[in-house]
Amino acid sequence: MNLTTAGLLLGALLLSTTNMVPAATAQTGGDNATVSRGPVPDWVVESTDMPVPDDATGLFFMRRQDTLVHLTKDGQSNFVSQKLRILRSQALEAGNISIAWNPDAGAPTVHRLLVHRNGQAIDVLEKTDFEILRREDQLEQAMLDGILTAVLRVPDLRVGDDLELAWTAPGHDPTLGNLSYGMLLLADAPAEGRLRLGLSWNEGQKPYLQLADSLSAITEQSTNSLDIRADNLETLVHPKDAPARFAWGRIAEFSDFKTWGAVSRRFDPIFSEAAQLAPDSPIKEEAARIAAAYGNDLERAQAALDFVQQQVRYVYVGLNGGNFTPASADTTWERRYGDCKGKTILLMAMLDEMGIEAQPVLVSNAGADDGLNERLPTPGLFDHVLVRAYIDGESYWMDGTMPEVVIADVDPIIPYRWVLPISASGSELEAVEQKPFALPQEMGLYDIDASAGFDQPARKTTVNVTRGIDGIVEYMQFTSISKAQLEEAMRNALAGETGWNEIEKVDYRYDRETKASILTIVGTGPVDWEDEGADAYSVFLPGGGFIPPGRRQRASSQDQEAPFYTKPTYSCYATTLRIPETTDIDNWSFNSTFDTAMYGRLYYRMMDRRDDGTIRLVRGARVEDPEITPERAARDNRRLDDFDNSKAYVYYDPDEKAPLVGYDLRPVPAIDEIDWTGPTVPCLPEDVLNEAE
Repeated sequence: MNLTTAGLLLGALLLSTTNMVPAATAQTGGDNATVSRGPVPDWVVESTDMPVPDDATGLFFMRRQDTLVHLTKDGQSNFVSQKLRILRSQALEAGNISIAWNPDAGAPTVHRLLVHRNGQAIDVLEKTDFEILRREDQLEQAMLDGILTAVLRVPDLRVGDDLELAWTAPGHDPTLGNLSYGMLLLADAPAEGRLRLGLSWNEGQKPYLQLADSLSAITEQSTNSLDIRADNLETLVHPKDAPARFAWGRIAEFSDFKTWGAVSRRFDPIFSEAAQLAPDSPIKEEAARIAAAYGNDLERAQAALDFVQQQVRYVYVGLNGGNFTPASADTTWERRYGDCKGKTILLMAMLDEMGIEAQPVLVSNAGADDGLNERLPTPGLFDHVLVRAYIDGESYWMDGTMPEVVIADVDPIIPYRWVLPISASGSELEAVEQKPFALPQEMGLYDIDASAGFDQPARKTTVNVTRGIDGIVEYMQFTSISKAQLEEAMRNALAGETGWNEIEKVDYRYDRETKASILTIVGTGPVDWEDEGADAYSVFLPGGGFIPPGRRQRASSQDQEAPFYTKPTYSCYATTLRIPETTDIDNWSFNSTFDTAMYGRLYYRMMDRRDDGTIRLVRGARVEDPEITPERAARDNRRLDDFDNSKAYVYYDPDEKAPLVGYDLRPVPAIDEIDWTGPTVPCLPEDVLNEAE
């Protein structure tokens, strides 16, 4: 689902003023497949040219750039005009003009395309025309958006020329009619020169406005306009290692939606109507079959989700206003394909037939929802929609666009921060509880059987476990080929690796219960023993060390009060070494174990040796607090020199007994003693695991 409309895209395309390929996009109806020429709209007043200084630096100098939006009762129009001086040969790429639009919105109008040289203005369009291309740039991702692209290569463009371009494109959406919203942005590190953002509106069309603090000094507002002007704007530096919401820079937001509830309420009839089934709809029969085949609502909901995931392929359809408007459930069923909107509607219809309460929920799969509660309400900040069902007092997230291994669950597979339920009463923005991962998202399990001796290859088993979206990506990759092909691919990939002599077996499976992608490799390979002399040996165990975290501090010019952010992660590595049979376990020892927390992350390593001739290791790290205060960061900065970043070493000395006095050991299971891929694993200190339970 692509929920971004022209107003938002316009700002995004102009986020960097060093983007020298202008583009315009629009998302509404009509059959306009050409670029027209015409005069500048009467609501536009362009900036004057800024003189080019003798000491201008960079690839080009922006003599002026105007990005203007005008709101009327029919929607919005977007005007862009820029004139830049080519300073370096690399900037000649600016002559590759590209304008993209959705013909449903109407055609863009080009006002000027000129090259200024030696006091003369050369009209490029007198001898050169735009070529219209139909390109589905994201066809490989099963996305059909209907975008047309007009391209033109400015001939004979030279260093020292001024290149001038001005065009206008409509930006209203057919689904939302005259409701407007969007953002205007200035880059954090803009090119030298004159920049301007403008928003104007007809009588009665004033939107709600919100400006970043960084724009206040350069903004003027009248009864029907907002004007932001700057010459040689300084670079805006965001606080280092701060949460994403602190990276929202020079942004002017506008919206006709006063509250998030208004957005929710506006979309409810659109989705509700699409979910209504025809009296003779075959979906009714399918829902009845599922209802009769399963004993409770959760099983029925899961069966419906399985059906939508497996029997309806994903294709994004943004044609004919489909950016916001979902295809009906019956249409999606007939096509047997649909985007996230279509699949959501189909699933909603099936659940409704079975008497299961559910609602669509707007989310951001791109992870752009940190600080969403601080933004003006706008649908364009969401890029996906899924279903939340209510069964036996629990909420279950259901995503019809995911592969069939992603089940209905109380936690979404993507850790959203904010979501917007769609309802007739108008739901407000809803925070999703943030909590540490219950299971490791990344695991490496190693069983090294060196019992044959120091000079013999070891039997090795490695198990790689991946959860979350990365695990889903693995599942789709590994199950797209046969088992034999996967095994051969792994043999080829690992050929020549120092850790392997021969790959004997490769197994892959996905565990739906623990949401785990599990790859197992079995074979033989050398152990990298270090000869310490006098028949003594050492080796470090894989997965046992930690890279020290970086010091958390900022330059004095940055916001010193902003929290420090660490992306939530949870990793776990476990190794079992089976020592050579000719050695005595009492002659084996290992280095440090530890249990510490720093910068909101827990670091844990425990090692154990047993009379059965095994040495065991587990090493876990989990982010407990993604955001920490500057005071806490300063405290941990003072502790950083004491951080133990040693690898996990084991030592064998036939002449030394190695009592384990003072290790304060916690028993570590061997790789084959428990199911390390299961729902309970000892990857963290016992008190932390007990607290989670």
